Amino acid sequence: MGKMQKLALFLLMLMVSISLLGCGGSEVSSGKVYFLLHNDAGGGFNEDLKQALLKKAQEGGVAIEVLDGKGDTNLQLDQMNEVIASKAGAVVLAAMDGDAIIPAVKKANEAGIPIIRVSRDINDGQFVSCLSDDREAGKMQGEFMAKNLPPNAQILYMSGEMTQGAAIKRWEGFKEACLDKRPDVKLLASADCGWNKTDALKQMTLWLKIYPQIDGVVGANDEMVLGAIQSLKDNNRLNGVWTSGVDATDNALKAVQAGLMSQTVKQDAVGQGEGAFQLVQAALTGNKSAADVVVPFVSITRDNIGQFLK
Repeated sequence: MGKMQKLALFLLMLMVSISLLGCGGSEVSSGKVYFLLHNDAGGGFNEDLKQALLKKAQEGGVAIEVLDGKGDTNLQLDQMNEVIASKAGAVVLAAMDGDAIIPAVKKANEAGIPIIRVSRDINDGQFVSCLSDDREAGKMQGEFMAKNLPPNAQILYMSGEMTQGAAIKRWEGFKEACLDKRPDVKLLASADCGWNKTDALKQMTLWLKIYPQIDGVVGANDEMVLGAIQSLKDNNRLNGVWTSGVDATDNALKAVQAGLMSQTVKQDAVGQGEGAFQLVQAALTGNKSAADVVVPFVSITRDNIGQFLK
């Protein structure tokens, strides 16, 4: 082969290599991070979680775009497909539906996009998590109520949506620590109050018409218990009723301080947001061995409320 032929062959191979590099470059991650929140209605745990994540991201020089699922499973699926198509660097995901989101999570897995789960269940696929053990929260509520309820107490329970792992585990933890340990305590009724204050207020108002004796109200989050407390106050029935919620929202902490709520169990939204950002940083630096972050719950009563009020 002559020198000219060798040169021509070399140039051809060089052009092919450059072309292949260009094609590979088009598949490289954009590096952009998204937080897909199931419902960004503002206030409460979701808002605290979001703000903590964004604050740590800003401090770390990482831009995070929040996409609001607005409580709509199909909308969140569309958002997942969009961020996958954009070759996201990482996705922080609070899933609307832990089953419905599975195909999108697996699609992200195939695309090499790291998924960081927060707040809610994802029932299959590959991801790392920053969560708290919801059964622990229910157990803390159960232990508190079992200790303080009078003999032969009659109580009511407000759950979240019982298709969600958090609602199921909080109920199971409460039942194990209170109802199974105190057979004299009677559960009058339970209802799914949709995690919100308005539904809980309506449900409590109905229960007050049915049950002449109510010694305790337990809810899977603070908002529902605050709704129950409002109804109890409006009907002059709050005195002597033990109440317990989860999340330690600002309003719940104030209610504990005022003696209106007996207990709230702190689900550390700030801790979860900061932990989620640790996992984002690991993902962006290619650390594929990052372990799940587990954020503990804390029981808050009037005995220790001073440690938690802002």
